[in-house]
Amino acid sequence: MPAISLKGQTMPESPIRKLAPFAEAAKFQGKEVYHLNIGQPDIQTPAQAIQAVRDADLSILEYSPSEGFASYRKALAAYYAKNEIHITSEDLIVTSGGSEAILFAMGAICDPGDEVIIPEPFYANYNGFSINAGVNVVPVTAQIEEGFALPPIEDFEALITPNTRAIMICNPGNPTGYLYTLEELNALKELVLKHDLYLIADEVYREFAYDEHFHTSILNLEGLEDHAIVIDSVSKRYSMCGARIGCVISRNSALNASMLKFAQARLSPPTMAQIAAEAALDVEESYYQEVKEEYTHRRNVLVDGLNSIEGVFCPKPAGAFYVIAQLPVDNAERFAQWLLSAFSHENKTLMVAPAEGFYATPGMGQNQVRLAYVLEADKLAQAVELMRLALQQYPGTLY
Repeated sequence: MPAISLKGQTMPESPIRKLAPFAEAAKFQGKEVYHLNIGQPDIQTPAQAIQAVRDADLSILEYSPSEGFASYRKALAAYYAKNEIHITSEDLIVTSGGSEAILFAMGAICDPGDEVIIPEPFYANYNGFSINAGVNVVPVTAQIEEGFALPPIEDFEALITPNTRAIMICNPGNPTGYLYTLEELNALKELVLKHDLYLIADEVYREFAYDEHFHTSILNLEGLEDHAIVIDSVSKRYSMCGARIGCVISRNSALNASMLKFAQARLSPPTMAQIAAEAALDVEESYYQEVKEEYTHRRNVLVDGLNSIEGVFCPKPAGAFYVIAQLPVDNAERFAQWLLSAFSHENKTLMVAPAEGFYATPGMGQNQVRLAYVLEADKLAQAVELMRLALQQYPGTLY
């Protein structure tokens, strides 16, 4: 039999999707499964985005330009300007989701064997993207007891080697929901300038900042013009995960020229999805506010409910729509599988994502799970009660 590449063997399974066969089996048995494992919002996609696709008057579904339609890039620049982020349409390249944006950035700044330092836990697919690009992820661990705040800057500096090319963050964070402060971002700025590195920020959850908190883009940090790379996407902002439209932003013209070559190699981002994404930019400001209020309420229902369960600890995040919860269990992956295969209450059960897959350090997160509060509040309240009952019945619960 022909061999499978080392890269193919090393590519990790998604902790978000790896338990899907167990969920399908539970549904086949007639159970209702509450999906808290994946960030698929149930918020309605803006109607004008769907209508724009319906109204598209096309006789040929052609390639778009490799960098994306000029009209969409100009509209994006205007959107960022409304958010006090001042760029030109030439500073961004439209990509097939934020995933491709990360691949373009890694491909343009790293050679095989180079390193990117990332605070963990982090979005699990960063591991897959880095393997694809031949990049080594170097983790620096954030602590759940501190709400997953930025680790001490000295911890980052201790990990910098001649192979280090960038520090990467997700802000607000997936899977933690942590929102970095201006002070934390400035500390990272000083470090990347000191060592002449790139700072990559995955900012796809920009609009989801709660309470009195607000999001600061690294594009607004003075002095980072040649060092800042921002990853963005319409997937969560407009509940358009299936559109697969994102962008990569940099004011570094040489870097943009390099990333454009990667964009040309894959030809173009999808035409119809760009039409939908451009139309979505016309939503009223009230859309963002209503969505933010809804997620704030959902967060409170889930986090307050989880923390009322004996032995559970869950920091209350200031952004995104994820939490990491620490559970009193022997092994979170076994527990997650048990939820789907052996537990139900009133024919209902839960699907959660074991958090171990969001860490790069072996052994971390073994009693933690990631939960996405993308269901309506009443379903989240039911999910909390299911969690309470499950922990009472699970053979590996450690009280």
